[in-house]
Amino acid sequence: MVPIAGETLHVYFLGTSGALPAPQRNPSCILIRRGSDTILFDCGEGAQQQMMRAKTGFGIDAIFVTHWHADHFLGIFGLIETLSFMGRSEPLPIYGPEWVYEFVEIARTVNRRAARFPIRGIRLEHGSVVPFEGYTVRAFATHHCIAGLGYVLQEHDRPGRFNRERAIELGVPPGPLFGRLQRGETIHIERDGREIRVRPGDVMGEPRPGRKVVYTGDTRPLHHLSEHVKMLRDADLLIHDATFDDQESRRAREVLHSTAGEAGEAASALDTRMLALMHISSRYTSTANHIRDAKKSYGGDVIAPADLTVLEIPYRS
Repeated sequence: MVPIAGETLHVYFLGTSGALPAPQRNPSCILIRRGSDTILFDCGEGAQQQMMRAKTGFGIDAIFVTHWHADHFLGIFGLIETLSFMGRSEPLPIYGPEWVYEFVEIARTVNRRAARFPIRGIRLEHGSVVPFEGYTVRAFATHHCIAGLGYVLQEHDRPGRFNRERAIELGVPPGPLFGRLQRGETIHIERDGREIRVRPGDVMGEPRPGRKVVYTGDTRPLHHLSEHVKMLRDADLLIHDATFDDQESRRAREVLHSTAGEAGEAASALDTRMLALMHISSRYTSTANHIRDAKKSYGGDVIAPADLTVLEIPYRS
């Protein structure tokens, strides 16, 4: 049985700052809502208030942490306490690179009186895949000063287009049988006194790709690595480290971050449809130079989203 795709996909930029918060930017936190699922990618301090401001609610299904620098996980402690006060009982899975088990033990200790639900740590490595209903989250290794992972949220292929005229030509009457074919069922109809079998492949076009969002976390550019290209290319949205503008390229190399220009090069090399510049250093009061630098080598849409920006990712066709 093939489900008919039609889930909404929203990306909430709850925190877009670099290591230090800025007056208008919180530390890293991306919330993605796909249908009824809500997933956090990183959870910097202040994430709860940002969730309130964005009116996302607190129905978190999973947290994926890119690496264990404090600006990417400090918000988890308070979130656990809030979820406990709200009566959560279902487990909260926390995915991350090495040291995730140690972090979860610390979280249990810090919240030992408050946590009323299980907290589960799951260690991932390059190539690990976490399945969800209708999509997956895949981890990839990043190049930072400690072990880290980026993540690819990728939907399953959607069914091809339904050819209504062909179905009628084969003798299928308009109505419920159309829906059964679109859901992947083979049906039987009577035509000219004979029973005819109609398969989904008789009336459905080629499968269409689902949507894809890539979040790099903190990293040097990765698009030159062959083992990463296939995994990261052709994303609808690439959320890439752009801690510095190109004037600070030496500093970016020293601390293993990326410049906006390098993010633009990655977006171009990976055939990305939209680029979002992330993890902006608190030294900047404007992102105009970041956007300019990214556009030097990338001709697609470039944004440096402010906190609380929300993007709806549409289907391609």
